[in-house]
Amino acid sequence: MTTRIDTRLAELARQNRAALVTFVMAGDPDLATSLEIVKALPGAGADLIELGMPFTDPMADGPAIQAAGLRALKAGMTLAKTLALVADFRKSDPATPLVLMGYYNPIYVHGVARFLAEAKAAGVDGLIVVDLPPEEDSELCLPALAAGLAFIRLATPTTDAARLPAVLANTSGFVYYVSITGITGAAAPEAAQVASAVARLKQHTDLPVAVGFGVKNAASAAALACVADGVVVGSALVDAVRMSLDAAGKAMPETVAVVADLVGVLASGIRSASRAAAE
Repeated sequence: MTTRIDTRLAELARQNRAALVTFVMAGDPDLATSLEIVKALPGAGADLIELGMPFTDPMADGPAIQAAGLRALKAGMTLAKTLALVADFRKSDPATPLVLMGYYNPIYVHGVARFLAEAKAAGVDGLIVVDLPPEEDSELCLPALAAGLAFIRLATPTTDAARLPAVLANTSGFVYYVSITGITGAAAPEAAQVASAVARLKQHTDLPVAVGFGVKNAASAAALACVADGVVVGSALVDAVRMSLDAAGKAMPETVAVVADLVGVLASGIRSASRAAAE
């Protein structure tokens, strides 16, 4: 099985450049604005898109992403509308990899088989479901792989050598290394520690390793781009959405541009780091 994820990351590896992986929440601050944000990401420099599925109890997310999910839910966002957003995005962008990220409960309620069929039809390439451990692979991971969707697993600084084989067993697309312990949007990662962790992961898998949590600006993105195959930015982008809204929490004319501009800054940092590493 080869997905857009594999194709894009292999292409970037040939260019000796790390991928910029951008996370935004589906439906934040509303469906129409969210679609325009997602459409703007590739042109701004995003190589791969993670799209959050709003959920009422996002236990692994920090305040910024929790707030984004609540804004989306308040605006009426649902899993069905999230899939429709992906399908709309695909009408104008057949190439950019797109991964849905979230929690198992909404998928379970929707129906696993129905969800996987609709996700594949909409143009989803992979899933990150943070509350399903490897012991539950039969619930969603294995059916997703059978449906042609990548299943991306998270590894953390506390994932030890005994646990790592289980984490990697059915992982595909890439490994998402959580560079710091705790919730999303927390402290900035240390590049030297991340480099050591990525090297350890590479001893156990041929998959690309993307690093996330705590990346807020071009400098931190550039530092990680020197040591990883991808850099994931989420909280900084959903914060940019929040800060662009009016007093009532509604989108402003500049909301999409504010997010796209930040993606452009992050992308330039990653590209400069990759060029420096190549030289």
